[in-house]
Amino acid sequence: MPPESTALPAPVTVVGIGADGWAGLAPVAREALRAAEVIVGGARQLGLVPAECPGERVAWPSPLRPAVPRLFEEHAGRRVSVLASGDPMFFGIGRTLADELGPERLRVLPHPSSASYACARLGWPLDGTEVVSLVGRPLDALAAALQPGRRLLLLSAGAGTPAEVAALLRERGFGPSAMTVLEQLGGDREARREGTADAWEHPAGDPLNVVAVVCRPAPDALRLPLVPGLPDEAFDHDGQLTKRHVRAATLAALGPVPGELLWDIGGGSGSIGIEWMRAHRSCRAVTVERDPVRAGRIARNAAALGVPGLRVVTGAAPAALDGLPVPDAVFIGGGLTAPGLLDACWAALPEGGRLVANTVTLESEALLADRYRRHGGELVRLAVAHAVPVGGFTGWRQAMPVTQWSVVKRGGGAEASGRHASVPAQQPARAAEQAAPEAADAVKL
Repeated sequence: MPPESTALPAPVTVVGIGADGWAGLAPVAREALRAAEVIVGGARQLGLVPAECPGERVAWPSPLRPAVPRLFEEHAGRRVSVLASGDPMFFGIGRTLADELGPERLRVLPHPSSASYACARLGWPLDGTEVVSLVGRPLDALAAALQPGRRLLLLSAGAGTPAEVAALLRERGFGPSAMTVLEQLGGDREARREGTADAWEHPAGDPLNVVAVVCRPAPDALRLPLVPGLPDEAFDHDGQLTKRHVRAATLAALGPVPGELLWDIGGGSGSIGIEWMRAHRSCRAVTVERDPVRAGRIARNAAALGVPGLRVVTGAAPAALDGLPVPDAVFIGGGLTAPGLLDACWAALPEGGRLVANTVTLESEALLADRYRRHGGELVRLAVAHAVPVGGFTGWRQAMPVTQWSVVKRGGGAEASGRHASVPAQQPARAAEQAAPEAADAVKL
């Protein structure tokens, strides 16, 4: 019997192509397409390939991501080239293919990205410009990037995106922002339109466009800093809100890092989960709130503050925790006395996970003191007083003190030892698991 073949599957060549089409491709990219037996891409990209490339044309199915493994199984053993817009590894199909097929299967031939072209036209440094993709993603995600003076490049979902962006900027207090729409970058039909969000009246243009924004707030716009502790008025609430100063201390104790997942139990207005997700675009959070009215309010707050991906679970903990993904950190802001809640949260945490719980009642404080004796960590009392008028003078009004317990889980459930324990760095595999999931078709093809 001949020895079993150990040859790896044929590599997949991913060719970046711009609005300039075949003329803009390097010789190596042209040769890859000429040699391909199968050429996969979107309808627009496939239309840019000339007849001298004889390979079978295959358009991407929808939804795209679930179909990727099956599509490449159908063409196993054949030379396959995939067409992508610009740089395939920049918000493009390259990431999806690397995840599904493995990076070792890919040969990537990038073209200048739309962001590179846009910065070249505008004279902006690319490394000082924030890029936000709106392809297959909620428009509300843009709100998290709005900061005075910030330069943004927005990858459009279509011809209507510029008008939608202008409307959102006006709604969020950034109507004076300058907008530039760059269409068909690098192609023969390249065009440019300019204006402000307040006065944007241009009709819809070419669907292949990038929107450049210089953020300028209106005088009365609410300032939303990057550090924890947004103003209380940034949240719609019915009084169930972790107030600003305590919230800042709570986020500091939780310590979000990129890619991590938080359980926010007893969400109230959603302020902790929202600020956790604002810490980094790859941070994720699940908020558990038993009141349906408050759950709806949490979702609206998340959208308004630029983190529409916050998952809201309506139900009472601990029962509502069943089936949730493993958290890196847990915050308990309400319901501490619910039977089994603390035990369920502790059991759900992996080694190195963090738990932070806040309370203002003596009954819950007794529970936290007991857990502090058993597991260690830190037990602190947070007291805040505000200056208020007292007749013709000024005095202090004390808010209810908050007792906070924070702890790092050690030894797969063993008791934590010592205070201020450092959190171990994420292992690469776990960091990959916790990365924000790609939407099924949320890539530029």
